[in-house]
Amino acid sequence: MRSQRGFTLIELLIAITLMAVLAGLSWRGLDSLMRSRDITQAQVNKTAVLQTVLAQWQADLNALQTVPSINDAGVNWDGRTLRLTRRATTWRAQGGDAGLWVVAWTQRNNQWMRWQSAPVQSRSALQQAWTQAERWGQNPSSNDAAFETLLAPLDAWQLTYFRGNAWTNPLSSDTGQAVLPDAIRLQLDLPASSGLRGRLTLDWVRPNFSNTKT
Repeated sequence: MRSQRGFTLIELLIAITLMAVLAGLSWRGLDSLMRSRDITQAQVNKTAVLQTVLAQWQADLNALQTVPSINDAGVNWDGRTLRLTRRATTWRAQGGDAGLWVVAWTQRNNQWMRWQSAPVQSRSALQQAWTQAERWGQNPSSNDAAFETLLAPLDAWQLTYFRGNAWTNPLSSDTGQAVLPDAIRLQLDLPASSGLRGRLTLDWVRPNFSNTKT
């Protein structure tokens, strides 16, 4: 009978060593791939959050509602906070109209923030919410802060109005006539932590605006 020759101890050690090296290289490649995937997913999530915030900005402006003697133009910009009155999208339990919301946008502590009142149906309640939004933009109390939402990290923001066929500073272009501008340009300076570092510009145009000038 022929004797069967097996692996020697040295051959087994060499094979095990090679397998260990290959397993280590494979793990390092897999770990790098998973880290890259996590970074990409975090970037996608930050981008999705910013897109949602900008969609909310557009929705607020699209739902603008002017209120005589309270907010004739629908919006008010004081250089720091933008306040506006808009139609509420919720409905009362009995199916009635929820009324209006007072909404405010501002930047505080490198954070872009949004404030929204409870739905109001009376002029007195609307005036109170309008005043509360102004206070929130300057020196919010704990009660005011209960209605705010942190949106996204932000280095700076700026608004420009389109009036008289030109882009102008909202404060310097105020003629004393409470008229909604034809368009509002939003300019955001985003930090690196936002995932989209740099300057972002978004224009909102009044739905019934028609520029016939050349």
